[in-house]
Amino acid sequence: MADEEGQKSGSPKPESPQPADPETTDAPGTPTRADAAGRKSKSPEAQEVQESKSPEPAEEGQGDAENVNENAGGEEQTDGDKPTNDGTDETQEQEGEQQEVPAETEEAQQEEQGEEQAGEDEQQAGDDEQQAEAEPAEAGERASPEGEQQQTEVDKAQEESGGKSPTQEQQQPPAAGTDARPSSQASLKSQPTERGPLEVAQIPDAPQIPSPDRPESEMEGTMSNAALNIIWSFGLNRNVRVLNLTDNTRKVIMYTCAHVGILYDFNSNRQHILQGHSNPITCTCVSEDKRWLVTGDRGKDSMVIVWDTYTGVPIQTIFDTSNSDEGGVVAVGMTPDAKYLATISAAKSQVLSIWDWTVDGDTPLCSAELKSTYGVQNFILFNPQDIHYLVTNSDSQVVFYNWSNGHMEYFAPPLTDQDFNKQVGRYSQSIFQANSSRALTATSIGNLVVWDNNKPVTKEQMEEIYRNDEVISSEPSANKKALKIIRLQERGINVITTTDKYIVVGDVAGHVKFFDQSLKLVHWYQDLNLGPVSAVSFAFNPDFLGIAREGTNYPPDATIQARQFVIRDFVVGSSIAVFGNVTADGTAVKVIHREHDGPIHSLAAHPTQPAVVIGSYSGLLKVWNYEKKQVMVSRTFERGNLIRCCSYSPNGAYLAVGFMNGSVRVLDSITLLDELQEPFRYSRDAITHIEFSHDSKYLATADAEYTVSVFVRQHGVHVAPYVYLGRNRAHYKPIKEIMFGIQLDADFPRLLSLGTDRVLVEYDLERSSKDDLQIASSDRIEQSAVPQCMTWYPPITKEHFIVTANDQFKFKLYNATTKMCRKTLLGPTYGSPVQKMCVIPTKDPARDKRYVAYITEYKVGMNILPLDGNPHNAMALIGHPSGVANMVCSNDGRYLFTAGGTDATVHMWEININALEGQSSLGGEDLIPFYGLLEGGREGELFKELEDYFYYAQIRRRLLDESQGVNAMDSREVSVKIPLSEVPFVMRAMGFYPSEQEIEDMLNEVKFSRYVETGSYVEAIDLGEFIKLYINHRPAFGLSPERLVKAFETLGLPAGKAGPAINRGDLLEMLQTKGEHMTEYELAEYLMTLLGYHAEGGSSELQEFDTNIAGDVISDHLPVDITAEMFANEVLGFGMNQDSSQGKA
Repeated sequence: MADEEGQKSGSPKPESPQPADPETTDAPGTPTRADAAGRKSKSPEAQEVQESKSPEPAEEGQGDAENVNENAGGEEQTDGDKPTNDGTDETQEQEGEQQEVPAETEEAQQEEQGEEQAGEDEQQAGDDEQQAEAEPAEAGERASPEGEQQQTEVDKAQEESGGKSPTQEQQQPPAAGTDARPSSQASLKSQPTERGPLEVAQIPDAPQIPSPDRPESEMEGTMSNAALNIIWSFGLNRNVRVLNLTDNTRKVIMYTCAHVGILYDFNSNRQHILQGHSNPITCTCVSEDKRWLVTGDRGKDSMVIVWDTYTGVPIQTIFDTSNSDEGGVVAVGMTPDAKYLATISAAKSQVLSIWDWTVDGDTPLCSAELKSTYGVQNFILFNPQDIHYLVTNSDSQVVFYNWSNGHMEYFAPPLTDQDFNKQVGRYSQSIFQANSSRALTATSIGNLVVWDNNKPVTKEQMEEIYRNDEVISSEPSANKKALKIIRLQERGINVITTTDKYIVVGDVAGHVKFFDQSLKLVHWYQDLNLGPVSAVSFAFNPDFLGIAREGTNYPPDATIQARQFVIRDFVVGSSIAVFGNVTADGTAVKVIHREHDGPIHSLAAHPTQPAVVIGSYSGLLKVWNYEKKQVMVSRTFERGNLIRCCSYSPNGAYLAVGFMNGSVRVLDSITLLDELQEPFRYSRDAITHIEFSHDSKYLATADAEYTVSVFVRQHGVHVAPYVYLGRNRAHYKPIKEIMFGIQLDADFPRLLSLGTDRVLVEYDLERSSKDDLQIASSDRIEQSAVPQCMTWYPPITKEHFIVTANDQFKFKLYNATTKMCRKTLLGPTYGSPVQKMCVIPTKDPARDKRYVAYITEYKVGMNILPLDGNPHNAMALIGHPSGVANMVCSNDGRYLFTAGGTDATVHMWEININALEGQSSLGGEDLIPFYGLLEGGREGELFKELEDYFYYAQIRRRLLDESQGVNAMDSREVSVKIPLSEVPFVMRAMGFYPSEQEIEDMLNEVKFSRYVETGSYVEAIDLGEFIKLYINHRPAFGLSPERLVKAFETLGLPAGKAGPAINRGDLLEMLQTKGEHMTEYELAEYLMTLLGYHAEGGSSELQEFDTNIAGDVISDHLPVDITAEMFANEVLGFGMNQDSSQGKA
């Protein structure tokens, strides 16, 4: 998988002598020519022999990083025992890799620290790259005594935090004879190139920590101008690593919940919400000083945002311009000084880009496109010692990069199980080893893959390999190869990182282990009890010295002397959604969060107390006090009990819980203990809905078998609170909603269910008996639309209504008794139809203004009542980008809670009524909002046509009533209204073709609009009322040719390239016998008119119609096989063609 001469992107690299052409291949496991030369020094067989040798103790001055202790790392460790090293195995500071730096050079560097340095002549290939501070303007070309050109560059790297600005630089001349281009067999040294200095941008200095200029971070936000504002998030995304932002002034972690980031102060239990993404956050990283935070997402309209964690304010935004579902990033990385940012795209062909984010958020400095054969690269890390080198990895391929001056190259070294005759495993994470050219990659079976520079070796170096188990290599290079595989432990390694002088690994057993640079085990934590480790993040303390002070109680290390093991405090994240903080001094483990690691669909708010219960597929049920943000009680059910829904009884005494396995439990709401000896198990499929009646007498459930079950309350000592009453399968498609109500003439419950079969069923609870649940009524309430939810309309009118929402973006009001459709209204059109509604509670339901909250597929919103179709009365925000699964409202009407399903989070929204009312006021009054829904508005052509049709309808009706012709020239008196009988004709003239059922609903809506108040019918309608009626009833997004095509696909048969076709005889028969039946006379008249052989208007305009010729005309002009395109173009005249995805009526 080695790449051909590395991959380059950005601006061309300055011309320089090129190495000999290397031999490359893209096949996995086939080395490059240079790789083959390197492997001559060590075959897999020789490697096995080498790794089995007993290591010699490291000598003073020899780099311990090169001398890997096989006793500590190669042999299997027993989890329960901590090995103890003798004095010769004590942890030692790493000084480099088999190289000596002259004392004169070190003294000169110390004397010249902080001054400008003109340059330095490097003669020895193995010398370390010494760093010296210099101004960028002074950097330039240098010449060696032999006249060779030496390359210079500005590395723009900040010294480890300490409050330094990201703009502080260091000049780092590379070792002589090194280059980042691939090695070749013909040359042991790559040719040098000439590189100019990089431009440096200034950004404000980060304050020192602690700083008198920066008070302690405030975690609480203020209410924004939106009607809904996230003020708290329950749960977390366990797939995105937790970051520790703790420093000297705060104890804060950062994690993600759906599309928001959370800065959580676990010392004071406060959250600050980072809002800005419209997709779930997929990756995060933070600078070394914990100030600059980066978050990225993937999907349409994705972006990368850089935040200031001191203020919670976004500083820079990098937008994805692809505008596709494959946009976004899967990994981000930041240099220790926060100057540069690296991103890996989420596309199939991934792109790694380097950004100077403080200067430009639109164009990367350089980028490289990766091959899809490398797998999804989902981890990225800069080399902290030289930020111009990076490493990324997928679960099957590690890639090394070198970038500078607008170009980038990368190398993908091959490694298979056959290379070292041992299993490699899946890669998890990678690091660069300190003071070394080596890199380490952890795997899923407990191995460490050691990578080193891929360069030809001499005979003397080969002898050194076998003698000291090491390779002399110190110059930085992205061209690496697998040097060896070390069996570090039995358990798979999920995390590998570094802190100070230690290498840290976290594994699937929940252990966190610390090794020195020679991979000698120094200490481990095995009793954290947090679950499989997915993240380890250390606190930032610029004054940390790693020395035990008097009075401290750090744990002992694994040496004979058992010195105190002094490290920074750290946070551990696990794959089971548990976060814990480990205080090293005293080894105290504090669980910060223990959350749901499965989808959340179950939500219920307590009827009287500030409590909300959250249940998930993990079997965890938690009750939160949402005012204090504290867990009141929790319970974890046995494995296999996936919680699907729950509900409080109206008196708050019981909590009913429905499970995916079909069982139902009734719990005590305070202790969450079972009130039943055995759960109800009457359903064989998931319980999807569960509700109590208003008096707690009945408990009803709906399941995935389209069945409603009812349980009845019983009283007495030592008896179960509820017993089974009966079941009824009244639907043949999934049930969308069940709800209890109260009968109008008695305080007795009524139960209704609504299904996607368009049927509203009411059950007769009074007449029902054991094993016999009776049905009172069953009404089909929709003709073509599919209802999605329903609720009781609040008592703001004299008539009692049930309100439903359907998949055609309409609200419909039905009389609660007769089930007659009384009103149709345009609903919110925010991407998807309303999925669930909830009328917001209020203190005085009779007098207070009422509002309804709703959720769509991805959004949560509110609408002002009464419903009238005004779009300015509604609003919506992204609730959960992966889908909103459920919603409940607090009992006082101040908060909404939304569950995200698969994202395992619940957002708490504060309701701001004033913002919604202000938005509505800005939209205008009376007809102004509705004019905006007409194409062109009040001054547009559509409105003028509507006026003409309206007044023509007045003239036509008056003439018909007076038995006069339309063309009569007598003077006429025109009123401001038209009779209801003319409404269908004007609707059709406007391009809306309602069915007979829809016409009946429209006429009834107007006819009975004032019947409750006046007792009389409305017989006419004026222009303003007609505009509202037209906008509320017409299709929300116009006519769609896709519906016609779908009908032909369903009813027709394949007919070649033209698509499905319907036989002419079959079509005419279906029009007369299916759906809303047409008579033979009506069908003949309509087809003759559409085909152009009958005057337009037909019988509605008092035209004569000859039935004798209709049959012959239809036979001659309608083909035997009718396709959707022919029917649309030649019969309906819609002008639909094959290469247009959408037509216009």
